[in-house]
Amino acid sequence: MESQEPFRLALIIGALAVLPIAATYRVRAHRGGEKLDRRQEGLLTLLTLRPAGLAAAAGLVAFMIDPASMAWSSLPVPAWARWFGVGLAAVAGALLIWTFHTLGPNLTDTVVTRRVHTLVTGGPYRWIRHPLYTSTAFLVLGNALTAANWFLLAAGSLVFTMMVVRTKREEGFLISRFGDSYRAYMARTGRFLPR
Repeated sequence: MESQEPFRLALIIGALAVLPIAATYRVRAHRGGEKLDRRQEGLLTLLTLRPAGLAAAAGLVAFMIDPASMAWSSLPVPAWARWFGVGLAAVAGALLIWTFHTLGPNLTDTVVTRRVHTLVTGGPYRWIRHPLYTSTAFLVLGNALTAANWFLLAAGSLVFTMMVVRTKREEGFLISRFGDSYRAYMARTGRFLPR
């Protein structure tokens, strides 16, 4: 059996590179103290999205601490595919940071817009409407391949699925807020991938 150490280290380095930056943007966005009504996401999303995210994060942390603790959900993935996962996760991390930087104070963790919210169409939003969701999908796949772990793939896929489910509601809020400007933006951009 091949050593888990290089893949464990790759995941640790990725987490140490991305998480502090992402946390900084999240903290900055919440400085105003505005309360956002997460109930607008819908009951199904409320009951599944964050618990699934916590489960995926816990599995990833467990693998980074001790890969043997996640051996129960390991998959036979060839080394080349695991290294591809490392590269994919790195690209996804860069896209995530670019997305956070572009959103700035518009960043929320729910479908509701802030009182002072602008329509963001620059950065990765120039090509796709939901680059945060796209980066999540790539991170899920990249991390699952790197760890060669079906549990990380399953929990992460549930997170992404729930993000996709809430997209229609989120776009409804954006149409109510920005009207024809958002409709025109929708017409020229892809939802998760460039057109």
